[in-house]
Amino acid sequence: MSQTKDPDVQFGPVRSYVWPIYRHELKKFVPMLLMVILICFNYSILRNLKDAIVMTSSGTEVIPFIKTWVLLPMAVLFTVTFARLSDRFSQERVFYIIISFFLSFFALFVFVLNPLQDILHPTVIAQRWKEAYPAFKWFIVLCENWSFTLFYTMAELWSTIVLHVIFWGFANEVTRIFEVRRFYSVFSIGSNFAAGLAGLSVMLLISSSAALGLDDGLVDEVSKETVWQGNLSWLVSLIICSGVITMALFRWMNKNVLTDSSFDELHQIKKNTRTKGKQSLYESFTHLKNSNYLICIAVLVVGYNLSMNLVELVWKDQLRQLYPIKSDLLRVMSQLTICMSVISTITSLFMSHILSRFGWTFTALITPITMLVTSVSFFSFLFFENFLGPIAMTLLGMAPLTIAVYIGFAHNCVSKAAKYSVFDTTKEMAFIPLDHESKLKGKAAIDGIGARLGKSGGSMIHSGLLMIFYTLSDSSPYVAAILFFTICGWIVAAKALGHKFHALAGDDAETRSPPKSISGKNGGVSVDRSKITLETSQEVPAT
Repeated sequence: MSQTKDPDVQFGPVRSYVWPIYRHELKKFVPMLLMVILICFNYSILRNLKDAIVMTSSGTEVIPFIKTWVLLPMAVLFTVTFARLSDRFSQERVFYIIISFFLSFFALFVFVLNPLQDILHPTVIAQRWKEAYPAFKWFIVLCENWSFTLFYTMAELWSTIVLHVIFWGFANEVTRIFEVRRFYSVFSIGSNFAAGLAGLSVMLLISSSAALGLDDGLVDEVSKETVWQGNLSWLVSLIICSGVITMALFRWMNKNVLTDSSFDELHQIKKNTRTKGKQSLYESFTHLKNSNYLICIAVLVVGYNLSMNLVELVWKDQLRQLYPIKSDLLRVMSQLTICMSVISTITSLFMSHILSRFGWTFTALITPITMLVTSVSFFSFLFFENFLGPIAMTLLGMAPLTIAVYIGFAHNCVSKAAKYSVFDTTKEMAFIPLDHESKLKGKAAIDGIGARLGKSGGSMIHSGLLMIFYTLSDSSPYVAAILFFTICGWIVAAKALGHKFHALAGDDAETRSPPKSISGKNGGVSVDRSKITLETSQEVPAT
């Protein structure tokens, strides 16, 4: 039987794009697909909620301070905690512990902290401090609205810890190299479907409130807050239900599917790691610093998050000026989620064939090039608003602020669609040729802290520029310059990683079945070649 034949030829022309899964794989694949849908559904709702809550209560300018002084330390703390839990418990039990912790916090916030915000927030003291120390205004604001700051932090960490570290770490363990192209392309479709479903759910809930005469513009302040609390309760209840179902699916899969001895590492406590020392975080970064391969992955992750954060905050400042009401802002963010999911789903349908036809490197370069083009369009309008604004007003009948918001909307939509359909898939594929320890420790360092470092790095840049220029609009030229150099570095790292990935996985890594085990090392990381599709007689390709 030929090992080099593309399995897609056994599917029909439509199924090869939409459902390239064999019948014997359904028992493993379907629970994983449902899990990624539910986790991404929660993430999409949380992402829109955190922005609506913080931007309308604390201001857009406080976001970079939260990301720098709260999110980054919390990401480090969670990464350390994950490493310690991984040493003390099985990977299966760590999954339950972390998800349960997140769900418990969201329940605490919506049913206790948010209803009691007037009592819990030190508004009077904070106002005196802001008057006495105006230079520290944004630090005081994030402390004043501490429950909103904490919710923003935990919502961001759901993506970092639960989606990227926990779920994708699990998926990389149980998915073989000859399954990844087909499995991950459908996972991408499922995650994009979940984003669209989340956006529709939020819009339906807001529209129902408006239909009942509970729109923000028609009621007094007390009623507005009551309606918002009701909507928030429904949305967080959906999040909790989705999280519980995710844990139930994970449990069923471990009991009924992952019973082979090759999956023992998921169910057993790795007692031998305790003898190596207790500094699990240090071990994670040791794997990272000793491997050029992992460093390239880290540059990709930091590059995306830094680039996205630099542009997104400037756009959100424009968005808040156009939509100052909380429900309106949440509605626009939900519309963005729906548009992004549609574009990303369409792209995901072709992911399997893009990877097969053009290879990993070409596919990995789609995201940075897309962000470069759309960012140039957005900043160009901001810089030449005085010249382009009157022309656009004449031709389109829109105010410059509205046009800037729409251009930024398009940038966010296309960039995030490329991220969820292309970037995540290629990044996760890059981990698969590595051995179990490198995946676990290296991925925890890259996704747990590297992603947060990118976002916090963008926030540090914004924070420093705000202290000099006071407004996001005035600092945008410097943001654009830093963005350009960041994306250029990202492109260089993607090309370098493409060479290394193909050297490890082989020219046809995405389509072949694994041969006999080969052992070896590359770039300071031990490589489990039993999961790599590389024939012993095959020459390593140049790219």
